[in-house]
Amino acid sequence: MLEVIAAAARWFQLAANLILLGSCVFLVIVGADKRTYTAQWVERLERLFPKLAISIVIGLVIILAATIGQVTGEIGNILQLNIWFDFISNTRTGQIWAGHVISAILLTLAVIYLLKNIRTRGRYVVCALMAIFPLIADAMVSHVAAEGLSIASFVPYVLHIILAGVWLGGLPALLLLKYEYVKQVKSKKTSLQDIRILKRFSAMALPVMLFIVITGIVVGDHIFDGDYAALVATPYGWLLNVKILLLCIILIIASSVRSYWLPLFSNSQNSHETQKSAAGMRKWVRVEFLLAILLVLVATILANNTTPAKHVIIEEWPFSFRFSIIATWGTENVAIQVWSGIAIVVLALCVLYFGRVANWGMKRLVAIPVALIISGMAVALPPLAIEAYPETYQKPPVPFDAISISYGAELYSEYCIDCHGHQGKGNGIKARTLSTVVPDMLTEPHTVEHTPGDFYHWITFGMKNTDMPGYADKLSEEERWDLVNYVYALSRGYQTRILSPEIIPNRTNVQPPVFSYAAHDGTRGVLQDFRGKKPVLLVIFTWPQSADRIEQLKQNFEKLNALDIAVLAVPAKKLAPEELVEITQGLLFPVVTQGGEEIAQSYALSRRTLSHPDLLGRGSVPNHMEFLIDRNGYLRARWIPSTEEPGWDDIELLVEQAELLNKENLSVSAAHEYIR
Repeated sequence: MLEVIAAAARWFQLAANLILLGSCVFLVIVGADKRTYTAQWVERLERLFPKLAISIVIGLVIILAATIGQVTGEIGNILQLNIWFDFISNTRTGQIWAGHVISAILLTLAVIYLLKNIRTRGRYVVCALMAIFPLIADAMVSHVAAEGLSIASFVPYVLHIILAGVWLGGLPALLLLKYEYVKQVKSKKTSLQDIRILKRFSAMALPVMLFIVITGIVVGDHIFDGDYAALVATPYGWLLNVKILLLCIILIIASSVRSYWLPLFSNSQNSHETQKSAAGMRKWVRVEFLLAILLVLVATILANNTTPAKHVIIEEWPFSFRFSIIATWGTENVAIQVWSGIAIVVLALCVLYFGRVANWGMKRLVAIPVALIISGMAVALPPLAIEAYPETYQKPPVPFDAISISYGAELYSEYCIDCHGHQGKGNGIKARTLSTVVPDMLTEPHTVEHTPGDFYHWITFGMKNTDMPGYADKLSEEERWDLVNYVYALSRGYQTRILSPEIIPNRTNVQPPVFSYAAHDGTRGVLQDFRGKKPVLLVIFTWPQSADRIEQLKQNFEKLNALDIAVLAVPAKKLAPEELVEITQGLLFPVVTQGGEEIAQSYALSRRTLSHPDLLGRGSVPNHMEFLIDRNGYLRARWIPSTEEPGWDDIELLVEQAELLNKENLSVSAAHEYIR
């Protein structure tokens, strides 16, 4: 119950805030004509402003009361002021709420004072600017803010809300202006001043709506973070679809008002025509306003009462298919069919435009373009469809880490190697005896074309029309995900063949496995500890073959440390106590003593280079490998002494790469800890 009350209060105060902002902007674009400011519709609109401002404050008080009741679990705590003070002073939500209330109170005082004492156009500008601050505070408790207040994510969301207010808030003013023409006692002709006002608002509304759509796409892309399957498989996605549908209907109505009713009103020849056209415009603007208020309700629920799409676990994909350009584009005739379908959709838009110019009837104007759009989709979409399973979009519960990959490698050797081969190329000893060709999982882009959930389904239930059996009765759920992680590590390792000792500036590459470790100096941690702080030079070595390189790094550690590079040495095999003592004598960077073998094994999958593809037999693992991982967790460069010359044995080349990383200002999300 309290959650419903809080949601209703959020909607109430946000709608009031948006209407106040947009109405002030509407009055700003009206112009400086003093006769306009004394018009009856302006006076009625101004009388609403204090009520709207006070409504914001009341709504915020109800929100906090409901929140305190939810957090404490006791409705009676709503009446205890000490709990209010504790919540406001000790929680981020409470502090943002306090700022929100202060901005709303200042807005209320400004509205009351300015409307009473100032009679210039500037008062509306000030009120509009003051109305923006509560909206910013409101955005700070949304899902976007919870993801981190970065400029790239937060600013588009704030702009989206402000622009929505500019459009939505202008509609009540439009309704009041039309009211004079519809309810007039004595008929009057269209006022030239009112026509200019309507045209100014119409001209402004078009780019505003365009930017609302653009900022909405940017915000949605951030919220989904690539998991667009959630659009049709989660509550957040379905609510967003409802929001999009409402917006489309609103845009159609707005287009009709702009293209039909406004010209009719402007060109009316007598009072009867004026009243009739005004009534028609008012009716559709009222519908637009009601739909807009409903849209604000849906948006409020989306922003505050649902789990963001990228954090929702899709337990079961509801369809037997999904669309994938990556997996289908190379298939014969797919590109031709898709472009043909797009051409039909473009034709539909052209027909719609020319139909409006030719003044077609509404049924004809709608039916023909809709039929063409449906035909275009029927041509373009089927070729992009591939088979999907209930597990297709499941998010792996096991992280993509060195331990999981190591376990997966063991399971692969036991259950998969006979058919898929030592390196996953589909050339195992049993491969030729099977009725179907075993896919090459190493060099072919299967992990790019399919989801982790697809692989999990195949490992669990087998593959239809092939000899591959399911392993649900032999492997636990976690073991099956370990196998999936290993398959992805195998494929990603092959992708790293493009890496070299020199980074490509401002370009992220492969997401490497994460890992945990314990070192000889007592330090413990995970690879993610370095994110946002410093790049990591991961040195995987064999003793004593790597003795000279370890000594070189020891001698140049201060130079690397000055460049903010963390050095982490990982022995490929467990070291004897005397070896560890010998290595660490005078060493200023940590040597991993726990977790090293798993780290070395998982990163050995990234040993291939363009000049040494290592695709035959079991493959060979170099004695020494070094990887440079940037602050965002991406693998950016690699040096393998046995295959690449020149390399980081020239310490100045390594220093140069460190300097390049330090100069970068990449705006990318951190590398994921789970495969996607």
